Amino acid sequence: MAETQSRTLDGTSVIVTGGARGLGLAMTEALAAAGASVVIVDIDEEPIAEALGAVGGNVIGHRADVSNEQEVNGIVEAALTHFGSIDVLINNAGISMSAIREGDRYVNPVYFWELDAEWLQRFFAVHVMGPFMLTMAALPHMRTQEFGRIVNVTTSLSTMLSGTNQPYGMMKAASEALCSSISKDLAGSKVTANILIPGGAADTRFVPDTPTRSRDVLVKPAVMGPPAVFLASHDADEVNGRRLIAKAWDPANSDDENLIAATAPIGWPSE
Repeated sequence: MAETQSRTLDGTSVIVTGGARGLGLAMTEALAAAGASVVIVDIDEEPIAEALGAVGGNVIGHRADVSNEQEVNGIVEAALTHFGSIDVLINNAGISMSAIREGDRYVNPVYFWELDAEWLQRFFAVHVMGPFMLTMAALPHMRTQEFGRIVNVTTSLSTMLSGTNQPYGMMKAASEALCSSISKDLAGSKVTANILIPGGAADTRFVPDTPTRSRDVLVKPAVMGPPAVFLASHDADEVNGRRLIAKAWDPANSDDENLIAATAPIGWPSE
């Protein structure tokens, strides 16, 4: 396998949902810098415009809500129209607990008994149905061309299971279970499905400022770039059903070293 510094993605078409901000923007920047053509998907027009002004290379913006099936199909059509193929799908779009109430589980926590069906449905629609529908829409094109990458961005086990973090945690767990199942169905097809996580609370708008926490301890979004570029490349042809921790991925190391240090099977080995 190649050293990460020398990797190129010329001719590779990528969709990044939530690609205009935070972790998604970091992946978009790295993928475009490696030569990929990228569709930046976001629910808001303004961050798309800002991302297009900041990211070099062959990138386009597309406004869409990933929970809407018609708009999901529009994302796929945009990629095919502009780039002629869909090689990589990165399901990164999400909403945080601060959408329910400003703050996080340390400041203004939301307890599960405060939730209603509307919030459960919204989190499910974005974190589970969105990746499922986009995968279903992109997969036929990937299978026809005998190459494809599906990457779901989830979170740490502790975040999934922590108190005052539902329904975010359980929907990320569902997204991860979905990816694990998909990877088994795709085995041997030349289309792969993997998980990518930052490896801790990330320095994005999803983590609000608090008086007791320095942002210096937060994982920087840029760590998502190198493993995202790896997963998009032919160097990852045999990587399927794995969980990559971006914080542990060292661009100075070889892929083989990183696969040992920063990956494990999706899910957990015990029953």
